Amino acid sequence: MTAVEPPVHLQYTVEHEWLDSGSPATVGITSVAADALGDIVYLELPTVGDEVTAGAVIGEVESTKSVSELFSPVSGTVVEVNQAAVDDPSVVNSDPYGAGWLLRVDVTETGTLLSAEEYAGLNPA
Repeated sequence: MTAVEPPVHLQYTVEHEWLDSGSPATVGITSVAADALGDIVYLELPTVGDEVTAGAVIGEVESTKSVSELFSPVSGTVVEVNQAAVDDPSVVNSDPYGAGWLLRVDVTETGTLLSAEEYAGLNPA
């Protein structure tokens, strides 16, 4: 998959996670990250009920090229994990902003987030 323009309705971290404004908020990794990682083969995600902290490592994304840490864009409680993506991590490569979402968090505090324009400026297509 080739990196695409980041959807304007989402917010982003410099570590390539995205976040929607839902309640609970949905978290995933961007197409830039998915493209750079290559074929994703394993996801290590927090479990439902875990407390996460904005900016802290909450898991790993393993690909055929490397292993990368996953950072939380927000603080809060994990209320759902995308088991379909855990069972078939390739969905993160094929649909990072849709079916490849990773977890949902009941947000208590946000970290430093970027707009789509700011994120695209740091990661030109």
